[in-house]
Amino acid sequence: MKKLSLITAVFFATSLVSFKSVEDTTWSLDSPHARLGFSTTHLMVSELEGFFKVFQATVTAPNTDFTDAVVTMSADVSSVSTDNDQRDTHLKSADFFDATKYPSIEFKSTSFKTTNVAGIYEVKGNLTIHGITKPITFTALARTGTNPMSKKIITGFKISGKINRSDFGIGGSIPAAIVGEEVEVFANAEFVKN
Repeated sequence: MKKLSLITAVFFATSLVSFKSVEDTTWSLDSPHARLGFSTTHLMVSELEGFFKVFQATVTAPNTDFTDAVVTMSADVSSVSTDNDQRDTHLKSADFFDATKYPSIEFKSTSFKTTNVAGIYEVKGNLTIHGITKPITFTALARTGTNPMSKKIITGFKISGKINRSDFGIGGSIPAAIVGEEVEVFANAEFVKN
């Protein structure tokens, strides 16, 4: 009986070790080395670019190659900048983002998958702007290395995707001939492994 108890105890101990879950790796945004921006046409002849000065993002990855990672992002709408104070004030108004009523833009990924190209991922998720949530797909290029000064492991993501501003109720009274309906969203962001 003692022998059977010992075998049972060893089996359960081995099982616990074998099935111990691996903790996810969290990556924190290195804000000084990150930019979140957008671009759309102006008067159908040129590109108008802007960015958000204040935003936060995290990446939580269960795998070393970022497959099935979860990305969250939150941008402060009042930090929007196009290098023109008058235009920035207009963008924050009810004509566009309505920053007082909808102070943040939020994104959370639902899928983070590899593609046929090494280092390129398809990232799907839900984007909330102006109180409206829509699914969106981004393309992300990932590169990982070591910071030579801090010796910490870092990764950089170059992200791009497109949305339609009218899908989010942005600038509904502004004709597409003045401000384009299609908006390119892009980000270059460096993250540090925790």
